[in-house]
Amino acid sequence: MLYIGNHTTSSKGYAAMARQMIANGGNTFAFFTRNPRGGKAKAIDPKDIEAYHQLASDHHFGKIVAHAPYTLNACAAKENLRVFARETMADDLARMEMIPGNYYNFHPGSHVGQGTEMGIQKIAEILNDVLTDTQSTTVLLETMSGKGSEVGATFEEIRAVIDLVDRKEKLGVCLDTCHVWDGGYDIVNDMDGVLAEFDRVIGLSNLKAIHLNDSLNGLGSHKDRHAKIGEGQIGLEALVNVIRHPMLQGIPFILETPNDDEGWTREITLLREKYAE
Repeated sequence: MLYIGNHTTSSKGYAAMARQMIANGGNTFAFFTRNPRGGKAKAIDPKDIEAYHQLASDHHFGKIVAHAPYTLNACAAKENLRVFARETMADDLARMEMIPGNYYNFHPGSHVGQGTEMGIQKIAEILNDVLTDTQSTTVLLETMSGKGSEVGATFEEIRAVIDLVDRKEKLGVCLDTCHVWDGGYDIVNDMDGVLAEFDRVIGLSNLKAIHLNDSLNGLGSHKDRHAKIGEGQIGLEALVNVIRHPMLQGIPFILETPNDDEGWTREITLLREKYAE
């Protein structure tokens, strides 16, 4: 089964987001745990959670992917920003237990001049602080494009973070097609080779979700500018090869393309048609 949906902008609760995904033709989705620029999270309504679980069951949803706010920088140089990152992630993971067994995705962060090695150490420190033996949520490190001082633009940097974390079984990876393309991994001409490299360095068993995005920029540009499916430098054929790849079946594919619900519905319909050909 193809699990595909988009990153919803809804803030009306889990059930509302699920209904919107059903209307869009999706059977998974991603959402921000709170305002993407930070701030407090809304209170969770148990009745809303109950309604969401029923909808997800009735419509055979796959795992859904929560997204930490963009302001969460686990390897920030300023201690107050690291406190925010630690407290926000811990709070988000506690709240995720209301929808157990799903994914929590975050950008590893930017080392802002401290150096990649120090950034990796600081990310791992926060993960060691917040991960627990009892949590059911898998925390996903997202592959990045390498703009500025981002950590996570290479598979080796992601691996280095994982190696320093005690509860490795609570971690996974979300691969963003735009980010890895912009980071220099040629998923257009050598998808098999990219996945083989991922498997060698990180392990394909750790690949839990994919952000399915086209890119406005060329291979290795380190820009991170998403494009609509088939309208960028990656192209429709390559992205269809991603969702059809035998090593990637059963994981959620999340569209983060610059769209509204009408646009996402068109993309989901197109990709389902291509997947079935």
